[in-house]
Amino acid sequence: MTIRSTVAQALVRFLAVQYTERDGERRRLIGATWGIFGHGNVAGLGQALLEHADEMPYHQGRNEQAMVHAAVGYARQSNRLATHAVTTSIGPGATNLVTGAALATVNHLPVLLLPGDVFATRPADPVLQQLEVPYAADVSVNDCLRPVSRFFDRINRPEQLIPSALAAMRVLTDPVETGAVTLALPQDVQAEAYDWPEEFFAERVWTVRRPAADPAELAAAAREIKAARRPLVIAGGGVHHSRAETVLAEFAAATRIPVASTQAGKGSLRWDHPQDVGGVGHTGTATADELARTADLVIGVGTRYTDFTTASGTLFENPDVRFLNLNIAPYDGHKLAGLPLVADARGALTELRRALDGHLVADSYVTEYTEDKERWEQRVDACYEADEPDVRPTQPQVLGALDALVDETDVPVNAAGSLPGDLHRMWRTRSRDQYHLEYGYSCMGYEIPAAIGVKLAAPERNVWALVGDGTYLMMPTEIVTAVQEGIAVKVLLVQNHGYASIGGLSESVGGERFGTAYRLPSDDGTLTGAPLPVDLAANAASLGMRVLRAKTVRDLRTALAEARAADTPTCVYVETETADTVSGPPPAQAWWDVPVAATATRSAAVKARELYERHVSTRRRHL
Repeated sequence: MTIRSTVAQALVRFLAVQYTERDGERRRLIGATWGIFGHGNVAGLGQALLEHADEMPYHQGRNEQAMVHAAVGYARQSNRLATHAVTTSIGPGATNLVTGAALATVNHLPVLLLPGDVFATRPADPVLQQLEVPYAADVSVNDCLRPVSRFFDRINRPEQLIPSALAAMRVLTDPVETGAVTLALPQDVQAEAYDWPEEFFAERVWTVRRPAADPAELAAAAREIKAARRPLVIAGGGVHHSRAETVLAEFAAATRIPVASTQAGKGSLRWDHPQDVGGVGHTGTATADELARTADLVIGVGTRYTDFTTASGTLFENPDVRFLNLNIAPYDGHKLAGLPLVADARGALTELRRALDGHLVADSYVTEYTEDKERWEQRVDACYEADEPDVRPTQPQVLGALDALVDETDVPVNAAGSLPGDLHRMWRTRSRDQYHLEYGYSCMGYEIPAAIGVKLAAPERNVWALVGDGTYLMMPTEIVTAVQEGIAVKVLLVQNHGYASIGGLSESVGGERFGTAYRLPSDDGTLTGAPLPVDLAANAASLGMRVLRAKTVRDLRTALAEARAADTPTCVYVETETADTVSGPPPAQAWWDVPVAATATRSAAVKARELYERHVSTRRRHL
């Protein structure tokens, strides 16, 4: 039998009956569709979503990039077992998807993009917003999405949708290949009718695989660990994607091997687990980074070994260091010339613990990292402390006030600025999914829409978007969405009058903070005058959000508690003590390679180059 409907209607009906399953847990794959309508999708997908409103929930966005961020936040909170679709018009609406698509693909998070496209039949050529490419008539702006998508297709005929839709679902549910999936939909094809096989609309379950470890690789991994005197686990985002937190905790307790974490992997162990030593790399703790410098075996679990994690190739200083890489992706399993253990993290860690048969690291090693961790926590306490509650807080004191208030159910969301470094070094993660840091792409503007996505996936949780003034100005628009739909996210807005993080980086590389402050021109024309007369709290209030202003540490504590108890979207606005420093102690614990001008006349750049050459000389290739 066949069912006659338009391409857009068929796609909506198809998406509504796709499911994932892992470990007996079944989830609807596409939980909702985000959309901003214009020509290219209003008469196609817009009409289809109206036609099938009882089958596919719809969310109205304000910015196309932000809609992707919301879908990504939902997908991450849903353990990649569910995501959202995003539909846009054919021109700027489509190109606005590119940044969000790149973020999703870099972070291996599934999202389905459904941009409108120009006419397949070309009755109007060019149509409004069409990009004309003289050498290739089949190119549209949607081709910008090809390099940032894990799967791309343009549906030029109705019957093409069937294999393409199935391929799209395969990629979205693949634990290795997942990321942004793009189905470009010409506006005339969306509205075209076709006789669809009834089977196309049957419920379909996509099993998310847990590939087991190869026995030979598992045996080799066990031998490497038994031979090591100073092993260190680096837990990456793959631990969370696999839901391997419990077995990692069991592995660490059974072997007493310390566990450091990347930004994506933080929370793999609770902060107070005996083997947790905190973040590693440029934004890591002194404890974890010193262990990395002296480790003779680095056991990467679900990590991509980005340059922040490896301190741009300068962190692992032991001349005899070796790498063991447990990763579901072969590409990552072979990095740093490591011994690969290509498998699902949860299953492989369980098997590896059994293969080690009670093997323990030395008591002296445990004592060393335990004492170092205690000293580090004392440093964090000192940063969080506010002896004078009636003064303006520093940024660490802002985090300290939040840390004192939340429990394991709260979810802070962050992505860019100076906050990621402070959070990685100091935040005390209490549960496996409390720490939501997007640092694969570190996209300014991610936080507020992603917090909405997290809240939609976990409506019972308190979700905090932690934003500086720079990232807030990039994308505050989805505050309106939160207000319209009653999504009670909390926004903690920190005002430090500029791009503070990049300002600090600029100073360290001889850039003298050029172009990083939000200030009025001074007498010499440079932007070094008074802070801009911009009221971001009033802006948030004008978008419909309830705003609580905090001038002192005492005010901040009260405002945070009030916001946490609120059942409507609420913003806490606070201006931090220092405008020209990033965050105060503790400083970065390892280097990060940002090339410095090889020749310069200004002394700041000359000195920075001298320091750069000393650091870069310590980089090594692990072969």
